[in-house]
Amino acid sequence: MKMYQVDAFTQELFKGNPAAVIVLDEWLDEQLMQNIALENNLSETAFVKKQDAENYQIRWFTPTTEVDFCGHATLASSYVLFKFYTQAKQIQFHVKNLGIFTVQQAADGKILMNFPVRKATLVTEYPDELTQALSQPFKNVYLNAQAYIVEYASAQQVLDEKPNFEILKRLGKIRTAITALGAIIDVAITAQGAEYDCISRYFAPGNGINEDPVTGSIHTGIVPIWAEKLNKNEILAYQASERGGVLHCVMQENDRIEISGYGRLYMQAEIVIE
Repeated sequence: MKMYQVDAFTQELFKGNPAAVIVLDEWLDEQLMQNIALENNLSETAFVKKQDAENYQIRWFTPTTEVDFCGHATLASSYVLFKFYTQAKQIQFHVKNLGIFTVQQAADGKILMNFPVRKATLVTEYPDELTQALSQPFKNVYLNAQAYIVEYASAQQVLDEKPNFEILKRLGKIRTAITALGAIIDVAITAQGAEYDCISRYFAPGNGINEDPVTGSIHTGIVPIWAEKLNKNEILAYQASERGGVLHCVMQENDRIEISGYGRLYMQAEIVIE
C-alpha cells in the first residue's frame, strides 16, 4: 500500500506540518486506519477515497482519534493527488458534516483550499484550566466548534507561551489556540522575515498532539477575528511552532474562507500489512 509524507504550509523541507497520505479505492477497516496513524505518529494521517479524477472523500486520524476537520492534511492530500493521481487542476473533497471543499492548484504549485468558516464567539465564561495552563496573561477568549481561541496582547507573548499540557488535557477534545496581532517575525525564526497580520500557536493534548506545527482548520476561526479587527479580507498568518508555517487567507462570501499554502514531498513509502 503506497503512502506519502508531505510537509504542508511550507516550501522548505523539514518545516511546516508533516502529514501522511494514503489514497484508496475503498475504505480500510477503521481500526486499521487508526493503527496506521498511531504507527506514523504524525499530527495527522489522511485517508483519501477516490470517486473519480476530480472527486474524493477524505478522513483524518491523529495518533489517538479520528477528527472531523484537518487543513494541513487536506493540503498534503491535494499535493499528492495533483502530483500523482489526476491531471485536473481543481478537485473536490466530500467531507462528512462539512460539505464540499473545493481545492485548486496554481501554476506555481500553490494549493488553494476553500473551507467553511467556523466562526468563533467571544465568551466571558471559560474553564479555569485555561488560566491555570497558560503562563501568559491574555485579553480575550473566543470559542468555536474546534477550540478555545485565546487572544494575547502581543506576538511576543505567543512566542513566549509555555503551556502546561497536562492541565490543557483536562479540556478533553476541545483544543486551545493562542493568537495575537502580527509582527515582523525575525528571519532566524521563519527563514522568511515577513510582516504577518496575525500569529498563532495551537495545542491539542487531548487528541494526542501537544503542539501542532501548522493548523489550517483553526484558521477558519482565527482569521475571521483578525479580518474584522483589521477591517481587511486578506490575512497573512504565521503559526509560530518550532517548525513554523505560513498561511495565506482570504475571506470570501457565504461564510467561506480560502486558505492556501505550499507543500513539499518528503517521502514515498510502501506499507506492508499482512
